[in-house]
Amino acid sequence: MTDSSPEFDPESREEREVAGEAADDRSDFLSLMGHAYRGELGRTTSWRTRIDRTTNWAVVMTASLLTWAFSSDSRPHYILLVGVVMVTVFLGIEARRYRVYDIWRSRVRVMEENVFANALDSEGVEQTNWRELLSEDFREPKIKTPILEAISRRLQRIYFPLISVLLLAWVIRLTVFSNSGASVVQTAAVGAIAGEAVLAGLGAFYLGVLIVTFWPSRRRAKGELHSETDSDQWK
Repeated sequence: MTDSSPEFDPESREEREVAGEAADDRSDFLSLMGHAYRGELGRTTSWRTRIDRTTNWAVVMTASLLTWAFSSDSRPHYILLVGVVMVTVFLGIEARRYRVYDIWRSRVRVMEENVFANALDSEGVEQTNWRELLSEDFREPKIKTPILEAISRRLQRIYFPLISVLLLAWVIRLTVFSNSGASVVQTAAVGAIAGEAVLAGLGAFYLGVLIVTFWPSRRRAKGELHSETDSDQWK
């Protein structure tokens, strides 16, 4: 017996554009949005876990270094400066992860604001062209959060307190727990690096951290969208 069913032709326009039919059918479209929302929410959760893991590493390392540095008077003070370097490395890793995380979070927020929120209370959508913008982002995903903003937000959340605690502990280690009788500048020396250079370098570093942390700027995280008349879409 011959099979009279037509063969599937993936090159035909009807098959290629099969998903486009959902745009004209409300029930199909809402069902598709539910699946898309669950997928993007899963990605968001996965990258949120990665961010939390980096934060945990930084906190555990800071606590371990503080415990070790003050466990004996013979501990070198520069071990706390090594901790500052390591925390800064973790900050860079986490800022990169935060920028990728915001790609998926921005999509989730678009769906929540324009589909689910409007279904619960139909006062109107937040972005009039949200379907067009979401479609473009699915086709060409883009990082929406500038690197400086990502670093600033992670500093505000966790890394500025960690760096401050390590530097404060280093100052206490040089002063209160120093038994050498030398001045603070002399005690701050690290190997062949003079104390003046160490203090100046740390001062400049901390000033830079303060500026990046608290400098006011327009927040672009969350993939904030705007109306079609706004030329600042998804920068």
